[in-house]
Amino acid sequence: MTRKQKRLAVIAGGMSFILVAVLLVMFAFSQSVAYFYMPGDLAKTPVAPGTRIRLGGLVGSGSVMRGEGSVVRFAVTDPSGEIVNVRYQGILPDLFREGQGVVTEGTFETGSPVFTADTVLAKHDETYMPKEVADRLKAQGLWEEGKGAVAQGQEAKGEAAKSQEAQGQETRAIP
Repeated sequence: MTRKQKRLAVIAGGMSFILVAVLLVMFAFSQSVAYFYMPGDLAKTPVAPGTRIRLGGLVGSGSVMRGEGSVVRFAVTDPSGEIVNVRYQGILPDLFREGQGVVTEGTFETGSPVFTADTVLAKHDETYMPKEVADRLKAQGLWEEGKGAVAQGQEAKGEAAKSQEAQGQETRAIP
C-alpha cells in the first residue's frame, strides 16, 4: 500500500466509526421517547401493555384513594369524559390534588386497564399547568390563560379582605 492509500484507509475507518456511533445514539434516543396521551386518546387508540407512555390530564374529583403503605390510586380524566385509573407507589408531590393538572409516566398492567405509574408530576403553582396538558386543553377550547389563577386568588382571600371589600375599601395584593 502506498502512503496515500493508508491515509485514505484511516480516514474511511474513522468516518465509519463516527457513523456507527451516531446511529447508536439516534437509536437510543428513539427508544427512550415517551409519547403524551390523554385519556380520550387512549380510548380511540389503545396502547399495548408494557409500552412506556406519558399520561396527562386532570386528577378526577373524589378519585384519590390511599392504600397500604405508599400506594395511591386515582383517576386521570380529560374534557372528553374518558377516565384512566392510575396506581402509583411512592410519595406524591406536595401540590398533587384533585382537579389539578398531572402528568404520569409508566405502563399499563397486562390484562388490566389500570395504568401503573412510576413518576407523577403535579402542577407547579397556582398559575401553572403542565405545558402539554394546557396546550391540548387550549386546542379543545377548554382552557383559558389566567382563568384558574383568578378563581384560586379569590378563594385565598382572608376574612379581613372580604370585610374590606364589603365596606367598599380597596384590597391590594402583596407580592
